[in-house]
Amino acid sequence: MTLHLRRPRRAVSPDAPHAVVIGSGFGGLAAAVRLGAHGYRVTVLERLPAPGGRASVFRQDGYTFDAGPTIVTAPFLLEELWGLCGRRMADDVELVPLDPFYRIRFDDGEVFSYSGDPGAMRAEVARISPGDVRGYEDFLAASEERFRIGFEQLGHVPFGGIRDMLRVAPDLLRLGGFRSVHSLVASHIRDPRLRTIFSYHPLLVGGNPFAASSIYALIAYLERKWGVHYAMGGTGSLVAGIADLIRGQGNIIRCNATVTQILLNGRRVRGVRLESGEEIAADIVVSNADSAWTYRHLLPPEARQRWTDRKVERSRYSMGLFVWHFGTDRRFDGVGHHTLLLGPRYKGLLTDIFRRKRLAEDFSLYLYRPTATDPSMAPPGCDSFYALSPVPNLEGETDWSIMAGTYRDAILRRLSDTIMPGLEPSIVTERIQTPLDFRDRYLSLRGAGFGLEPILTQSAWFRPHNKSEEVEHLYLVGAGTHPGAGLPGVLSSARVLDSVVPDAAVFS
Repeated sequence: MTLHLRRPRRAVSPDAPHAVVIGSGFGGLAAAVRLGAHGYRVTVLERLPAPGGRASVFRQDGYTFDAGPTIVTAPFLLEELWGLCGRRMADDVELVPLDPFYRIRFDDGEVFSYSGDPGAMRAEVARISPGDVRGYEDFLAASEERFRIGFEQLGHVPFGGIRDMLRVAPDLLRLGGFRSVHSLVASHIRDPRLRTIFSYHPLLVGGNPFAASSIYALIAYLERKWGVHYAMGGTGSLVAGIADLIRGQGNIIRCNATVTQILLNGRRVRGVRLESGEEIAADIVVSNADSAWTYRHLLPPEARQRWTDRKVERSRYSMGLFVWHFGTDRRFDGVGHHTLLLGPRYKGLLTDIFRRKRLAEDFSLYLYRPTATDPSMAPPGCDSFYALSPVPNLEGETDWSIMAGTYRDAILRRLSDTIMPGLEPSIVTERIQTPLDFRDRYLSLRGAGFGLEPILTQSAWFRPHNKSEEVEHLYLVGAGTHPGAGLPGVLSSARVLDSVVPDAAVFS
């Protein structure tokens, strides 16, 4: 028996079966809301001082910095959570559509304005390469076809057995699932700049465009269908809103509570143990911790047959992230909300990051300026930013305790020389995150920014299952399980629970 939707609940019975959720990233928060709506008594355990996980917020010197995800797509997945609690998201959080979605700046200064407007996009493509307009439209049709299969049909469906994979194999073969996103784009578009523009999307979920399955090309159509949005107050406003839903259900979020072990009775979950030694009994456990960390460190080796230490260690992990948060005492109104600053190399840089694990001298950047839309993220007349650079994960030899300052300075020079002249003297506050922080703060194996790398042989059934194949009544949500990283992915992973978690009545 699996979960069945009930009327929205105002409070959960103290006698209800108990679910423990490890971690309060978007996957864990969404899981808690769904379990509460289905009659479970829920305790969310977060090791950091505030909820959010990789979506936590840093506040310093009057500036607000979103630590993690900043691109909001498929907002209906968020609205569903409010609906389960009998509320409207619009009453708590204001989502603002962005136009354009991004500005993409090439190393030679050429800028492409990427939006959801079909006419404007055709005009931008024609401006770069008139002969590629038809190919662009063909690519978008291919993206839509992959969206229909990969997101609408499979995104919220569990892959609990090999038969599930065999059932979708014909579609994967027909859609060229074994070819890369870049290969798919290149089959429709000739201009190398446009190939870059329409193939970079896997980087948003931790993938290499030259290795990620072409199924991930669905992201282009997903953005077109629902747009790209910003939550006023920053991503933290979404975290706070969902946390309020959980508390409104009568459930609990405990911070500064690090889980060190999932407790078992044979091969069945019986609770968790905290770093303090406290044990908390549970009928089910949902882990929003990094999936590799969950199996490698929270379960004993004897409880694992598939996700053994050897398999976890030999899996492929996403790139690392270098994130420089900084606030300025002036505004840079020529800089948009989302800007991609591309370096001189594309494939070669990605090879250095993903395969060679070598920190290159050149880099590409994602620059986030929320104050372009929301002045509340900084003091009056000021700006809040983060500059994110994909870098090798900790399998490489980079010593970030030494290199962090040098790399920050290189990014500063790049921004000063391109779109932000006069930047250095205007910086009044800053902080840095490197792959070391992702390892130590978020307990991400290899310091990977997105957990397991999204390649075909680590997708769907090949990924750690939402319903653990190792331990009864253990479930996984978040970037490291199906369907994967990105805000729609982690919210969909919680949606999968509706079809795999027993109805609360089973424990009554």
